[in-house]
Amino acid sequence: MEDTSTEPDPESRPDRTPAEPDDGGSPRADAAAGSGGEAPDDADELAELRARVDEEYDFDDFGPADMARMSAEEWDAAFDPESWITGDRLLDRAEAELKSRIARRDVFGVLERVREDGEERLLVYSDEGYAIVRPTGEVTGQGTVLRDIEPVVALAAMESHDVAEPPDDWSLPHPDSVPEGTGEFGNLMVQVIAIVQVLAGAALLVASFATDLNTIVAPAMGIVFLLIGLLLFVMVANARLSDRFRSEEYRERLRALRQAKERPDFVPVEGGVVTEDERDE
Repeated sequence: MEDTSTEPDPESRPDRTPAEPDDGGSPRADAAAGSGGEAPDDADELAELRARVDEEYDFDDFGPADMARMSAEEWDAAFDPESWITGDRLLDRAEAELKSRIARRDVFGVLERVREDGEERLLVYSDEGYAIVRPTGEVTGQGTVLRDIEPVVALAAMESHDVAEPPDDWSLPHPDSVPEGTGEFGNLMVQVIAIVQVLAGAALLVASFATDLNTIVAPAMGIVFLLIGLLLFVMVANARLSDRFRSEEYRERLRALRQAKERPDFVPVEGGVVTEDERDE
């Protein structure tokens, strides 16, 4: 008997992911490829999914962890596929967003706009990793820099995201300008409390022995106050040492970047930096 069955049209397969407006490594394409799901067709179901996504994710503080756990269905429900920004405008928005985050110390790295193979790209690198952003929205690289840059590019590609104007002095600070530590006011307040505890404990002990009180409560409380005071002093000392260690480590990384005559060997970019004048042309 002749087999009259036919192979279903690939375009009509229910499990087929709709074609993306930009398949060249855009953030949406990467998300869809990673999850392989499809957006709901029903309007009510789509509205419900969008409401859940808006409630679950904070897009004003969208980070790598949020991007990693967001499925393709949630991504499609949250963002209109026709609203993705690509090309030079995406690079401009991502560059401004990155400058703002470098100024706030949210991203540690050197930002350059380079031209390679006839195409402008953004390059961000540090002493531990790098990230390359192409006009299509594709982000490649390695290390912590890549994890920091991916959500920034995703936000810059959204029409609904407002990119703030970066400050004039946005680059990484000079190593000598980094303070020894932070939170000195908090350390001072803890020290004051510790001094009060020690004085109260000492007063109770002296009063107990000087007046020959027939109770063990006063000396016991005095010892407790003394122990609390000493513990608070140890906490302050440890916090100051930790701050000093972190500050010195940060200064060493800044010195390593400033003293380098060229990009690190692991950065696979040989193109030159694009100046402001070249962009205007």
